Amino acid sequence: MTRRAAIILAAGQGTRMKSPVPKVLHRVGHRAMLDHAIDAAEGLGCERIVVVVGSHSPEVRAHVEERLGAAALAVQDPPLGTGHAVRAAESLLADFDGEVVVTYGDVPLLRAADIAPVFGRGGVTVIGFEARDPGAYGRLVMEGDTLAAITEAKEASPEVLALTTCNSGVMAAPARLLFELLGRVTNANAKGEYYLTDVVALARAQGAPTRAVMASEDAVMGVNAQAELAQAEALFQKVQREAFLAAGVTMSAPDTVHFAWDTQVGAGTVIEPFVVFGPGARIAENARIRSFSHIEGATVASGAEVGPYARLRPGADLAEDVKVGNFVEVKAVRMDRGAKANHLAYLGDGSVGAGANVGAGTIFCNYDGFNKARTEVGEGAFIGSNSSLVAPVSIGAGALVGSGSVITKDVPADALAFGRARQIVKEGGGKAFREKAKAKKEQTS
Repeated sequence: MTRRAAIILAAGQGTRMKSPVPKVLHRVGHRAMLDHAIDAAEGLGCERIVVVVGSHSPEVRAHVEERLGAAALAVQDPPLGTGHAVRAAESLLADFDGEVVVTYGDVPLLRAADIAPVFGRGGVTVIGFEARDPGAYGRLVMEGDTLAAITEAKEASPEVLALTTCNSGVMAAPARLLFELLGRVTNANAKGEYYLTDVVALARAQGAPTRAVMASEDAVMGVNAQAELAQAEALFQKVQREAFLAAGVTMSAPDTVHFAWDTQVGAGTVIEPFVVFGPGARIAENARIRSFSHIEGATVASGAEVGPYARLRPGADLAEDVKVGNFVEVKAVRMDRGAKANHLAYLGDGSVGAGANVGAGTIFCNYDGFNKARTEVGEGAFIGSNSSLVAPVSIGAGALVGSGSVITKDVPADALAFGRARQIVKEGGGKAFREKAKAKKEQTS
């Protein structure tokens, strides 16, 4: 296979987003659009990836440095068009003798499989699509299998504007050919910019092959405004839902279930309506995720049941046949096989042994305002309702904690622990209180 590199254009200011967040860092499927573009480049086997950023966006620069390193950065300043942006990457690829593909940081749905056909064809190859509404898209002017020209809408004749085969902006060519052609591009056009698309006519004029391969319009959609971001999210979710249904996941109302880019769900799992998966959710086969649950950074094993109205936060690790019920929150806790927290509990930083039962209203008091500590509940232990376990604390295997207890010291295995005040009953005290309160109110009225 010919060596591959990618240039990802991410220098746009994104003013139409009307957001303090740089455009390419807005998320689709809980992942920055720029990361989707980098994922696609890595999926193509690109040994070199260059991201072209603008000097106006230090956040994008920092994002690229964190993921790919500073050597992957090229800066376009000032912005003078797509051709100028690609040339900003030239010095970083001066020693590269393979093929280069140009993609975009605001095209989050384009996958490696969509891009791959542009490679290995020689000359210049672009990705085109059939547009439902061609509008302001550049048109692909074809002569048989040859791409004769890419004409920007503002430069097009009525005949060319009638075409519906449009340019996605994605282009591939041998690196040396691409930069040689870009060196001859001028800005003699309506916008006064250096168009990447002009390399097609230049390549053809010198006898280099020029071709187009097709992708779906949805795959190549760019995001320039919040409405388009919402549309991209909807398309992303549609693809995810269809993939999970095809893989044997049961969803009675799939349109209400939202997935992240890296969600994993095994066959035979049932997902009820209105479930949200954040990044890092790993659900095994034959689990059940009940309605209105939120799962992020958590692992759920086969046979486990979550919800309804449960929240699993990062580090939650549920073994086989665990039950986490309604209004239970779990964070950084391992629950071993068959453990249960059926309702109204917070379990944070610790472990729950196999077969243990955590009663309603139980709280793992894991934070003292400065540090977090662990709560360990042993196998087969029983935690009575409305108990507070003040970490660091350990409840031994088979131990029983009485309801309403505040436990501040370790409880040995098989012990019975209480930590609550003795109940006091004063006969007639309630009536006396009401009479006193009524008299005071009458005096002040």
